[in-house]
Amino acid sequence: MVLALTVCGIVVALVVLGLFVFGLRRRLIQRSGGTFDCSLRWDVPEKPDTSGKGWSYGVARYNGDRIEWYRVFSYAYRPRRTLERAAIEVVGRRLPEGEEELALLSDSVVLTCLHRGTRLELAMSDDALTGFLAWLEAAPPGQRVNVA
Repeated sequence: MVLALTVCGIVVALVVLGLFVFGLRRRLIQRSGGTFDCSLRWDVPEKPDTSGKGWSYGVARYNGDRIEWYRVFSYAYRPRRTLERAAIEVVGRRLPEGEEELALLSDSVVLTCLHRGTRLELAMSDDALTGFLAWLEAAPPGQRVNVA
């Protein structure tokens, strides 16, 4: 009985520690500001796939002329993807359809982009989308920015 209680106590302590580390990591990512919730689907086909598969929930952070994207459910402190402003080309935007509505946050808008020849989709709120497009258009003089 004592062994079972000890094992249960250790398991509970590990779960609490894991949740604390998730929260601390997110806090460290957000401390520099300029972050927004953003789901990402990398290397998608040209035909819109509304099955809801392939989406990863994350947090994006503006860092100079780059956006750093972090998975929410990860312990890594380094970004999973880095998107350079000069290499992002916005191809289109749409509302989530079908099962995508269940896979994404409510009131998300899906933005289809090309980044160095790779087709990707970003899903974010209307407010985050406005900020993202303003950031893209605010590129320094001489940089080419394509916004559809």
